[in-house]
Amino acid sequence: MAKDLWVEKYRPERITDYVFKDTSQRKQVQNWITDGGIPHLLFSGSPGTGKTTLAKVLINELNVEKADVLYINASRDNGVEMIRKKISAFSETMPWGDFKVILLDEADHISPEGQAALRGVMEQYHASVRFVLTCNYPNMIIPALHSRCQGFHIEQLDQTDFTVRVGEILQDNEVKFDIDTLDAMVRANYPDLRKTINTVQMCVVDKTLVKPDDEGASAEWRMQMVELFKAKQIAEARKLIVAKARTDEYNDIYTWLYRNIDLYTEGDDQYDEVVLAIRNGLVKHTQVADIEINLSATMIEIARAIR
Repeated sequence: MAKDLWVEKYRPERITDYVFKDTSQRKQVQNWITDGGIPHLLFSGSPGTGKTTLAKVLINELNVEKADVLYINASRDNGVEMIRKKISAFSETMPWGDFKVILLDEADHISPEGQAALRGVMEQYHASVRFVLTCNYPNMIIPALHSRCQGFHIEQLDQTDFTVRVGEILQDNEVKFDIDTLDAMVRANYPDLRKTINTVQMCVVDKTLVKPDDEGASAEWRMQMVELFKAKQIAEARKLIVAKARTDEYNDIYTWLYRNIDLYTEGDDQYDEVVLAIRNGLVKHTQVADIEINLSATMIEIARAIR
């Protein structure tokens, strides 16, 4: 029998189980539940912070009929044709309950033309359909959709609370662990809680949390990266990242570099110079022909800043 995935086992289903960093957001969500309805919503935040989970919790708490819910992962299905064939077709029929809900996950992957078409559908069926969009990068959502949705930015847990949460899952499953190994795994994946939980579960052997071996692929090289940055061996870390990271992971690398500045800098001057290097690298990331060279150049700038 396949073992249960912890990321699913511990996914909240009710609002009481969902961890909000901002208590005012909990109050807002509770008000929607009490009122029995929602506006069009745009949930934004870093990967793994719980955007999709919160959307599903909200739909569940509102007791929306299953036949009245359409889920689309826009990272795979994101063109104008999807809007016309799936969303319009679903929207044009009457709901079984009070309203229908269309959950568009990773809506920032929808093309500008698709988003423009989506705006028209939202206007046409506003009386019977509610749209819940999630995105990592709200700047990739066109202004016309922003103006029709209530924005809701989900802040990630701070790293201490994040570590405590993963530790609680380990304890609940009677797994022995040392804090240094757990901390390294958290640092390698923070702020993506989903990825961290998957990594940790993958590294449990005989009820003990162990460091991943060479077969651990992504988990193994990311933990190596953490140790190299701790030792301020930036050149070696650069070689490792270039050799192991996929190009579609480079955005996450820039985020990791920023979130973990305290790991490899000392003092305000180093901190400021590293922030500028990361910012410049990230800006150029979408403009250059070779993103690998750009990331390498960014890390060279970081190495110079912390000498």
